[in-house]
Amino acid sequence: MNLQNDEIINNLKSLGEKIYLVGGTIRDFYINPEKISRDKDIIVTSCPAIDFAKKLETAFKGTLITLDEENKIYRFIFEDKINYVDITSPVGDSLNEDLSRRDFTINAIALDLSNNEIIDLFNGIEDIKNGKIRHISEKNFTDDSLRLLRAFRFQALTEFDIDNETTELIKKHSKLISKPAKERINYEILKMFGGKYTDKAILNADKTGLIDIIFPAMQDVKKVPKNSHHHLDLFNHSVETVRQVQILYENSSPEVKEHLERVDFGGNTRLAHLKLSAFLHDIGKFSTWTIDDTGRHRFIMHDEVGEKLAKEFLKENKYSKKQIEYVSEMVKKHIYPTAISMGAVTDNGINYKSYMKYIRKMGDNSIDAIILAKADRLSAQGPEITEEITKHNLECLDNLLNYYLSVKDTLTPLPKLLTGDEIMELLNIKPSRKLGEIISKMEEAQISGDITSKEDAVNFVSAFK
Repeated sequence: MNLQNDEIINNLKSLGEKIYLVGGTIRDFYINPEKISRDKDIIVTSCPAIDFAKKLETAFKGTLITLDEENKIYRFIFEDKINYVDITSPVGDSLNEDLSRRDFTINAIALDLSNNEIIDLFNGIEDIKNGKIRHISEKNFTDDSLRLLRAFRFQALTEFDIDNETTELIKKHSKLISKPAKERINYEILKMFGGKYTDKAILNADKTGLIDIIFPAMQDVKKVPKNSHHHLDLFNHSVETVRQVQILYENSSPEVKEHLERVDFGGNTRLAHLKLSAFLHDIGKFSTWTIDDTGRHRFIMHDEVGEKLAKEFLKENKYSKKQIEYVSEMVKKHIYPTAISMGAVTDNGINYKSYMKYIRKMGDNSIDAIILAKADRLSAQGPEITEEITKHNLECLDNLLNYYLSVKDTLTPLPKLLTGDEIMELLNIKPSRKLGEIISKMEEAQISGDITSKEDAVNFVSAFK
């Protein structure tokens, strides 16, 4: 392994301690030697981790923070704020013991920076070459049961197969996945949904029982069979929608890709959150499921019910406020782009007023909802869904997306036509729920373009006297 040109590695070497590069940096190098690693994990054996961390802080410009005081884990962020190093002492009495306590063989490889010697006690390099995820010991799973889920995070990222013995152990201990802090579980979930092969990981995780424990609503989702609009049962439709979001992302324009790669909340990309939304988008269908006299399956208002269920799930599992807002909005609005884009097509051409209403309502989430709607369409190909229907649906959504991309840089915030005080004076009312409802309806009318001036707003509000 040639790391001679890595500036960070050379900085670490210059401090003259016995240091080992471990974990993801080594794994990722063997998977893709061209990949640049910005975050590095090191184990220091010649002095306490805190002493080395302070030496690093003294020698180089950057910021030192304590990640875990109990386990003595420190992070040094270099001046560029891109590269950072996590520093710790070996768990147990030696490097070998530390490596033996890790989750999978592919993560238990170390590089001695003093002589470039590789320490690979569990044949992790061979497992990487063979595309295999293999556990080190059953005890390591029971000591930290988050590792049960982490296997599928790595599968989503690498497409590696999880070996049979490891799969059986995950199945055996699946109920332990409820033990780790919810925040830790969320971290692994978003990493899994951020991977290229999330659909494969979900399906394999489901075989072990983990999905039903982590996402209890999926137990009901699995009860909804395929129907005239869906060639897959609802659970597999949900997984297929995740797969289609990934494909659409990969084939999208640079502008759309850049948007979906943004990290705007939760420490993970919009794409990861959108794929989570895709997995949850139909969780409202079971409780709204009816079959009419013609045998047709109906799910009236499943989007609104799904929004409520998504919010409850996300709150209970301690996702952030912004994550909850985003995912629940995607669940609620997953039909909306199709309704707007197809409804805007008239005999006289396209009603761009409808497009603008969509853009004003969805704002920065406009692209995301369109991608989800396209993925949903591609994942529902029942006998009543002809090629013509699919083609027309996708063309309408593309028209809406292209219009948004063409105008987004010219959009300015809508002006505030009336303040709350002005409305109260106009109607002779006090602060109340009624006032809030009037303001909301006025804003909706403004978004729709039905009111465009203060005079319009006064006339609109006056109707509520």
